Amino acid sequence: MLLRSRAELIASGSHTEREIRDRERAGDLRRVHRGFYIENSDWSDLWAEGRHLVRALAVRRASPGPGPIFSHLSAAAVWGLPLFGAVAPEVHTIIEGRRHTRTESGVVRHDLTVDREDIVESGGIRLTSPVRTVFDLARTTSRATALAAADAALRSEALRGRFIDAAADGDWRERLSALCTPGLRGVRHARWIGEFADGRAQLPGESVSRLHLHTLGFRDVQLQVPVTGADGDQYYLDFGLPRARTFGEFDGEAKYLEPSMRRASSPAEVVLAEKRREDDIRGVTGWRLVRWGGDDLRSPDALAARLAAFGIRPS
Repeated sequence: MLLRSRAELIASGSHTEREIRDRERAGDLRRVHRGFYIENSDWSDLWAEGRHLVRALAVRRASPGPGPIFSHLSAAAVWGLPLFGAVAPEVHTIIEGRRHTRTESGVVRHDLTVDREDIVESGGIRLTSPVRTVFDLARTTSRATALAAADAALRSEALRGRFIDAAADGDWRERLSALCTPGLRGVRHARWIGEFADGRAQLPGESVSRLHLHTLGFRDVQLQVPVTGADGDQYYLDFGLPRARTFGEFDGEAKYLEPSMRRASSPAEVVLAEKRREDDIRGVTGWRLVRWGGDDLRSPDALAARLAAFGIRPS
């Protein structure tokens, strides 16, 4: 168990009150909420989403009764949606009947009225539904953060293999649109996110790449473009830019470094396999293939510079 309470640490016989304080001061034990701890080595292994989830679980365990209703970034973490670019130490909950949103002990309590059908329970945790969560993120976070979460939420509902279920896709968009009541803060952003979201994006980096391409003026951008190789191998390219006769691919480091993400046995074999794949794609299509990574997504200008190095500009 990653998350343990002070009482559990003491009851197990592994810690005394003094040892808990000493280990916390030394940086070996991290307090994530009042009375709840995680080994710092475990904390270091977690991505942003995992860290936020641990904080949310600590708040749930510290709360009596049915617990709070988690929302915004915290609901996204529980649902397994990405938190691209979001530095989110505070846990977000909803509480009705207060005049103002307030933050207490690392918990943001939003005074919001949410329809009952948009409050659900998962694993003993009450939280906003996925579509309501995306709506709240679209109104309160950056477009990059909101779009990455929206693409992931839509993918979980509407993607069937590599293809979009049109009925499920339309239903998701209708439910998000119904939440966009005129006059609410950020509702125009939420409406735009609902229209631009695409469940075919497989990674947050692909979502943000598409957003930056749109900002730069690229239109008719194709996603998950199928290409059949010379020997019948089937490939799918992240992006197609028809006017530039170019395929684009977002590369995360995990593809090369994490064993669970690799099909080949080593990073070197991954690189060789990718080269063979690229040669095959170029040979049968006559198109270029350009790659970019996380550093190129710092801003639209950073991606523009990467593409311009290959002579690729919006037309």
